[in-house]
Amino acid sequence: MRRAQEQNRRAISDYNRHVGQVNAHNAAVIGDLQSRLQVAESGPRYTVAEEALADRVQRAVAPLDNREWDVFLSYARIDGEQAGDLLYRHLQDLGVRVWFDAFTIQAGKSQARQMDQGLQKARAGVVLLTPAFVAGRFWTERELGALLHKETLIPMLDGVTFEQVAEFSGILPDLAGFETARDSIDTIAQKIAAAVLPG
Repeated sequence: MRRAQEQNRRAISDYNRHVGQVNAHNAAVIGDLQSRLQVAESGPRYTVAEEALADRVQRAVAPLDNREWDVFLSYARIDGEQAGDLLYRHLQDLGVRVWFDAFTIQAGKSQARQMDQGLQKARAGVVLLTPAFVAGRFWTERELGALLHKETLIPMLDGVTFEQVAEFSGILPDLAGFETARDSIDTIAQKIAAAVLPG
């Protein structure tokens, strides 16, 4: 009889412990979902400079004709391919049409000509500034030269600071941009999409 009572007490204790763990897990999941929903409702947080950039880009792109691409993404493949690919995918998911060589260049056609057409047909530019980019490479310098003539050019810094960029270009540090040291690439993509998509 005592043995049966002891076994019952243990079983009840184990069951209560299990229910407590399940409840704690469920509370944690619900808390995480609520915090995600609050972030989703409020959207990304902007600095004053970023808000000014978004407003300026909206004013610039609204009256433009319907170009084939919303943005031309320029990057140095040596150290910017991973961040560039991630930014491209996030922007695509947000409905931004991105000219990105890894997915846009067609085999059997002139790469230089396709790049020139992409630069011409994009309404805005996004330049992914990495250590290799600011070190200077032929293709990136050529793309940057064309993008500087656009009404809108958005720098995104990854692994470099605005001080380092100033040594590479006197113009780029003057442009409001984004830094992966401060925001995730997903958040930066949301900010770029909000800036370049009409309405």
